[in-house]
Amino acid sequence: MPELFDQFLIKSLKEDKQFLEKTALPIITVSSSYKEDLKEMHGFPGRDDTPDIVFSRAHYSMALAIGMQAWGTKIDHAKAWILDPTNYVSKKDWKSIVFTEEVGKVIARHGILRTIKSIIDKFGRSKLPILDSITPPLLYVTKDISQPILSFHIAAGNILGPQGKTVVQVVTDPHVRDEYVTNAFRKNMYFCVFDEITKTEFLEKAAIMNIKADPQRIFVTGAPIDPRTLKAGAKKVPHRSGVLKLCITTGGLGTNKNELLEILTQLLPELRRKTQKYALVVYCATHDDIFEAVLKLAKENHISVGIETDTKAPLRVLYHPQIVDANEKLQKYGFPWADGFITKPSGDMAYDATAAGSFVLTLAEWGPWEERIREIFEQKQISRQLVLESVVPQLESLMDSRNQPHSWIEQAMRNAQSLPTSLTHGAQHIIDVMKKVK
Repeated sequence: MPELFDQFLIKSLKEDKQFLEKTALPIITVSSSYKEDLKEMHGFPGRDDTPDIVFSRAHYSMALAIGMQAWGTKIDHAKAWILDPTNYVSKKDWKSIVFTEEVGKVIARHGILRTIKSIIDKFGRSKLPILDSITPPLLYVTKDISQPILSFHIAAGNILGPQGKTVVQVVTDPHVRDEYVTNAFRKNMYFCVFDEITKTEFLEKAAIMNIKADPQRIFVTGAPIDPRTLKAGAKKVPHRSGVLKLCITTGGLGTNKNELLEILTQLLPELRRKTQKYALVVYCATHDDIFEAVLKLAKENHISVGIETDTKAPLRVLYHPQIVDANEKLQKYGFPWADGFITKPSGDMAYDATAAGSFVLTLAEWGPWEERIREIFEQKQISRQLVLESVVPQLESLMDSRNQPHSWIEQAMRNAQSLPTSLTHGAQHIIDVMKKVK
């Protein structure tokens, strides 16, 4: 057992291990620390103000989507259980977790680094010391599991596969990294992919790498989306007139911070107009620096920030130092409310925003996987690239119907609500795969 920081975390680890061994659906991801929420979940005291270490909202929210699909209305460890070994990294290895987040933030917030995509991809995914840090707790909690394990991070799957564990690895983007294919020759490894194109890419890459991958062990499931998000999308009325409701979001590492602030610089003065045309929700995730920067801009523009529950407020800001609470705020006050999202085209945000019946205006991509995501939703006429220098004119143009039955925005929202279940119901499809593998 790893040497941990406090007695309550040690107790949580033991109970998490037992839950994983007994649950019908063991889920592993690598996304963040959420130690305080974890302790409270197991009935121990926790603090609400301790900042989490966060690498990715996507790997958290997609794993949670499966849990929510399996649980229904109440968390039940017998039905499914989620574990992130980041929470149980030992004292001596914790500095590598902090270092990984710091490096990730530097890369995520400086556009010039993102232009060297191949270097970023290799460094960010394969070379950071987090892999060595998460291995001991991951092996500890899974050592007595004999049933298939659902993996939402490439690192977890590639650690467990060579140990002989049966792993169903979710390829979380419609883009196949080399690391996904590395263990595809193993008969204990199965894969869930976004669509048929991604499956073809997987098999093609395996052939190029001289790795024998069985197409029968690769399942097309669509995107894993929280059922609460889908419910919100089904109820949404496409925007035709009146106030346009926009949710502007950052990601797990605070990506696109400068773009986000530039967008607000242009949009906040619009909120002072006598006739209200826009309402904004800004999702700052777990980043206090972005939260403070947004509040400063609002003050400079003499805009008051409404409380989270006030859906009539021109401006609301969603922030919490812990990923569990931050994500729940997005679920409650973002997805059911917004006509459109301004966000980078990451898997979690693009999947969730469109499943919520919203249009998407995309910011700069992180890498080729996000370029592919952007292309997919542009082809479905749900998404367009944001013109950063002309945010307001672009929005006004997209709201103009030009004597057509629908404006681009209204039609994009209708298109989002018409996405096939093969793309949007991945959570249930992945659970069905787990049943087949058993």
